[in-house]
Amino acid sequence: MGAAFFYHLTQRSQADTLRMLLGKSLENGWRVAVRGTDLERLAVLDKALWLGPEEAFLPHGLAGGEMDAQQPVLLTMGSESLNDANCIMSVDGAEITAKEVGAMERVCVLFDGNDNDALNTARRQWKMLKDAGASAQYWSEESGRWEKKAET
Repeated sequence: MGAAFFYHLTQRSQADTLRMLLGKSLENGWRVAVRGTDLERLAVLDKALWLGPEEAFLPHGLAGGEMDAQQPVLLTMGSESLNDANCIMSVDGAEITAKEVGAMERVCVLFDGNDNDALNTARRQWKMLKDAGASAQYWSEESGRWEKKAET
């Protein structure tokens, strides 16, 4: 059974945090679906991931191409696992379910701590998972480094 890790972004950008988490996921041998809510925002993330440091290259693609099934990291708005992902990273308030948390190695929820709507969405998702009995952790970077602040 997997766990959901909530990442409260206050200092690093979404792209930088995603780059770090994706690198660790690929090191673990996981295939990842980055689930978003807006195609334009996913296209911005796609470009940011390609522009990352050469030594931290992240093979990935934006859903809708011929090679979706082969992508180790697929940026998508859908809930279907086109690349046989065993890790989901939710950005921009993309929905997750307790069932997905149980089925995946990991579910990561990245949310902007400076956006009240994003905070409220993350709180709602946390409560939903807690009420469903799913394992979840809350991580904050407020001190300048990632620290676990809560766990269900």
